[in-house]
Formats: sequence, structure tokens, C-alpha cells
Amino acid sequence: MMKDLESLQHAEQSLMELQSRLEKAQEENRTVAVEKQNLEQKMRDEISGAKKEAHRLRELRQGAESELSRLKYAEEELVQVRVALKRAEKEMQAGWSVPEALQMWLQLTHEVEVQYYNIKKQSAELQLTVAKDEAEKIKKKRSSVFGTLHVAHSSSLDEVDHKILEAKKSLSEVTACLRERLHRWQQIEKLCGFPVVNNSGLPNLTATLYSDHSWVVMPRVSVPPYPIAGGVDDLDEDTPPIIPQFTSAASLMRPPVAQQQYVSFPPQPAGLPAPRPALPRP
Repeated sequence: MMKDLESLQHAEQSLMELQSRLEKAQEENRTVAVEKQNLEQKMRDEISGAKKEAHRLRELRQGAESELSRLKYAEEELVQVRVALKRAEKEMQAGWSVPEALQMWLQLTHEVEVQYYNIKKQSAELQLTVAKDEAEKIKKKRSSVFGTLHVAHSSSLDEVDHKILEAKKSLSEVTACLRERLHRWQQIEKLCGFPVVNNSGLPNLTATLYSDHSWVVMPRVSVPPYPIAGGVDDLDEDTPPIIPQFTSAASLMRPPVAQQQYVSFPPQPAGLPAPRPALPRP
């Protein structure tokens, strides 16, 4: 049991380290976006300068007296025009962007996914808390002689071990979900060339994309079978329901309580002796 508790502590430490990596990656994304804007502005300035130089050479060519001078200026002007065209082509390729609506839909998808993760994360945290509480109770019972006898002849140890293993499994799934989401959304941002994780928030995205309230989009409430990414304690993104204008959507997004608070266990086999009652303390 103590080894399982140590494994839980290691898993919690791994989640905290992954949260730190997430914050660092988000800061790097913001820095890259600023650098990209500066580079695009620099390219536009260079293209503008090349156009001005080509215009100056054209004026000199028109004012030249000899045919040789006009030919020389024409060649220089042609070189400048080619340079400007190449830079314009690079700028067009670098400045290409997908429709703004697609960016907003991806951002909304990310925020909805975070909501589903929060449900899964709260369930794992609840299992972890229950397992720790049960382990503390067993440790307190072992501190006394009569308590040790009672624990040794009861099924409490097996139940606590089972709860610890279940909590460890849930915590590992949450960690795997976070790693998967970080990688997936980083790749999406890299391919699209715009931020997705950093957005205006679920309420603003919902108000923009669902401006027509003639129909209601109800969010899913069950956790999908595949790993859904998310964060750790510091990454708990308490986001409102998908359609905040409708109170029914908010009630559906609340995580289940009674169904996932405790882990059920099979009844004790008939062949095992019944647990002895605790003796009264003198």
C-alpha cells in the first residue's frame, strides 16, 4: 500500500512538471507570433524600398541622353523588379492564412475539449482523495494493538489497495491526456500558423459563432472513450457551458457526483471468516 501511495505522489509530480512545460510552450508561442509580425513588416519595408529604387532608375533611364546609359538603367531596373517580385511572392506565401471562421471554430473546439477534460480530472481527483483518506484511516487503526488485530482480520486492506490502484490508474490517464493534447494542438497551431490555445474565451467565441439562436446546440456530457487532453491542478480551466445563454446547458456540464465518488467492490466470499468486532478500549 505504501508503494502505491509513493507511485501516486510520483504521478502528481509528473503532472506538475507537465503543467510547467505547458506554460513555457504557451509563452514561446506568443514570442513566435510577435517575431512573425516583425518579420512580415520588415519584408514589406524591403519590398517598398525595392519599388522606390526601381522607380528612381526608371526616371534616370528616361532622362539619359545616350542609348548606352538607357540600356544600363533598364537592366538595373529589371533586376530591382525581379527582386521585388520574389519578395512579394515570399510575402504572399508567408502571409497566407486560413479563413478567420476556421480559426474561431478550432478555438471553440479546444475550449469544449477542456471542459470534457475537467470532468475527467475532477473524477480522478475525487478518487485520489478517497484513496488517501482510506489509507490514513488504516494507518491510524494500526497505531493501536487492538486496531492492528481488527485491520488484520478485515477486508479493509484489500479495499484500500483497490482504491489506490484505481486512483493511480485514473491519474495516469489524466497525465496521458494532457501530453496528447499538448502535442496535438501544438501541431495544429504549427500547420495553421495562428494561435488556438490562446483565444478570447468560450463566452466570446460562443456569442460570435452561435449568434443565431433559432436553434440550440447542446453540449455532450459523457467523457469520450479516447484520451481527451487537459491540464493539472494549476491548469484547471473553469469554463462556462458551451451555450451560456441557456441554463439547461449549464446543468448538463456539471460533473457527475454520486456515480463517480466511490468505487464499488464485490461482496466478501462466503468461505472467509467474518471480521471480528473491535474490542473496547480499557
